[in-house]
Amino acid sequence: MPGDEIGAMADSSTDTYLEALEEPERSTLGALRTMLGEIVPDGEECLAYGVPAIRWNGKLVAGYAAYRRHLSYLPHSGSVLASLAEETAGYETSKGALRFPVDAPLPRPLVEALVRARLTEIGSRPTG
Repeated sequence: MPGDEIGAMADSSTDTYLEALEEPERSTLGALRTMLGEIVPDGEECLAYGVPAIRWNGKLVAGYAAYRRHLSYLPHSGSVLASLAEETAGYETSKGALRFPVDAPLPRPLVEALVRARLTEIGSRPTG
């Protein structure tokens, strides 16, 4: 729910957002941050809608957030999760978010598939 984010600060950095979290949320989202940096090495970290995100060629590719009882991966698209229904089976999803446990990082192959689907959708491809 909007406003339910833990540590959401509209004018702060990704580091500040993550530092405001308790464990295990901080470590789990930190692992996701690292993965996204490896998958989109030339992506730009930013805050979008008050939560950390990666931007590629001016377009949002992925975001993530901590909530009271779960974490969310945000593809910044209404169709990415639907297009990967088989890969996201076992996770609670909505049109714009994939929820996962606070102490269980997302598997790298899933994050790669999510990023690849979003980059395909926006017509971009990371170099490197």
